[in-house]
Amino acid sequence: MSYQNITASLSPADIQEIKAALQTVQSKLPFLVTLSTEERRKMVKMGDKSLAFVNNSAAAAQSNRNILPASFDVEELVKDYQLAIALTEVLISMRQLTEQVDDTLLAVGSEAMSSSLTVYNYVKTASKTTPGLKTLAEQLGERFKAIKGRPTKAASGS
Repeated sequence: MSYQNITASLSPADIQEIKAALQTVQSKLPFLVTLSTEERRKMVKMGDKSLAFVNNSAAAAQSNRNILPASFDVEELVKDYQLAIALTEVLISMRQLTEQVDDTLLAVGSEAMSSSLTVYNYVKTASKTTPGLKTLAEQLGERFKAIKGRPTKAASGS
């Protein structure tokens, strides 16, 4: 579906229901971890190209337990592989949702900003002839003061 002007709202009750649904998702994943940058850097990575390798290794381990040390946990390897497959499926769905929320936020933010710029321009023009608008025009113009001097984070859309 191509992008069109967004006319929607979320009630406080809707937001609470969405947050509760996300908490439900989190409760179904009590084993999730948070890794430091250093931990992430040091880990052996399993990407898409490695899935077949891990699957074949798990099958080899199950069929040839006698060549592995007794301390090697074949069942844990199989469980880890199965969980990786399941989490990949969940992550794909979550990334799609996150991308849609992010795109919608960008679009609706752009709509709000464009409309606000229109209001600002009308207020600025009207403040020259309409009493009481000068202070409002100056207040709205605060957003753009940094642009005239030097670029700042606020001037780049913050």
